[in-house]
Amino acid sequence: QVQLVESGGGSVQAGGSLRLSCKPDEDTYTPRCIGWFRQAPGKVREGVAILTRDGTTRYTNSVKGRFTISKDVARNTLYLQMNDLKPEDTGLYQCAPCEEDGSWSEGTQVTVSS
Repeated sequence: QVQLVESGGGSVQAGGSLRLSCKPDEDTYTPRCIGWFRQAPGKVREGVAILTRDGTTRYTNSVKGRFTISKDVARNTLYLQMNDLKPEDTGLYQCAPCEEDGSWSEGTQVTVSS
């Protein structure tokens, strides 16, 4: 099973920025669609942003204009640039394929204080 390794989380004040990174432990792993998901305590896991192999991106409404998903193909690394962070962005962020394929990740914690 492929492990997706996230990094870049941390604690910031509202209005701050973070950039999350996600890299698979197998360089040949290139799913058709991959994205960032988050889960806050007591809340349902939600999709934040997705990126398809043809470059199409989609964002949940609450992050549009603030977050940008991208991929460095040469490094096979997925990114999530998060600007103007809000307390409601707090949660465990994981990268994952759009369709379950057995890959797994531990996630990276993002905490935004007001």
